[in-house]
Amino acid sequence: MMCTDVVLQWSFSPSNYFKKGFNASCDGHTLKIAPGKVEALIDAETYESNPSLRGKLHSCLNIIFLAQHFSTHTAYKLSQPTKVVVHQNGRKDYFVELEPAIIRITGGSVDFQVTDKNGNVISDSAAKSLQIMEQLRQGALAHASDELLLRLLQSYDAAVNDPNNELVHLYEIRDALAHKFGTEANARSTLAIPNSIWSRLGRICNNEPLNQGRHRGQNARTVLRDAGADELAEARGIVRNMIEAYLRYLPSR
Repeated sequence: MMCTDVVLQWSFSPSNYFKKGFNASCDGHTLKIAPGKVEALIDAETYESNPSLRGKLHSCLNIIFLAQHFSTHTAYKLSQPTKVVVHQNGRKDYFVELEPAIIRITGGSVDFQVTDKNGNVISDSAAKSLQIMEQLRQGALAHASDELLLRLLQSYDAAVNDPNNELVHLYEIRDALAHKFGTEANARSTLAIPNSIWSRLGRICNNEPLNQGRHRGQNARTVLRDAGADELAEARGIVRNMIEAYLRYLPSR
């Protein structure tokens, strides 16, 4: 029986992991992301002639979820795709790939608005956050094949998933950029990262006597403490800026 289309479907939770639905383009195909689900409609002949397409689209979707970590720090579960074959007579056949789901950890984020005395919105953090995340997603998808970019996102992902060693994983991002450009000075110069910001991340991750830090074993005579929420937020913000700087650099290569 002839089929005309293949639909790949993913599910994820929580259903509001993204603030609103949107479309993303990958390898010439559209990923339609709605609350709790993702769909990609593909011509059957195109799908059958490109065995790697399913994996490419799944990788693109992973990039989108990894980038969203910068905004949410929220638990999510992403399924493997279900393949739906649509026949000319309207019949649909469903195929499920039995592979492990991808599970992320918990956290939280807060949006806020600033209004004047008449209730007019002066500043809307949610709207600004959506704009920033869209720019980040588009940049990440445009360079999804870049191995270093993927490593940077994976290190941030590891920081979210392993909070006891969060600062260790965040520092990996600075370390990877220094290795990419040969020296820390070259990395700072090429990416236009101020030395004060670069050094500040090092101080938080290396020098402060923090349970989540890199050199806690060298602070044997010092009572270690948990990193404060402000310190973690600052470190996350610094490495996000570093990754954004690398995304700005990529088109110039």
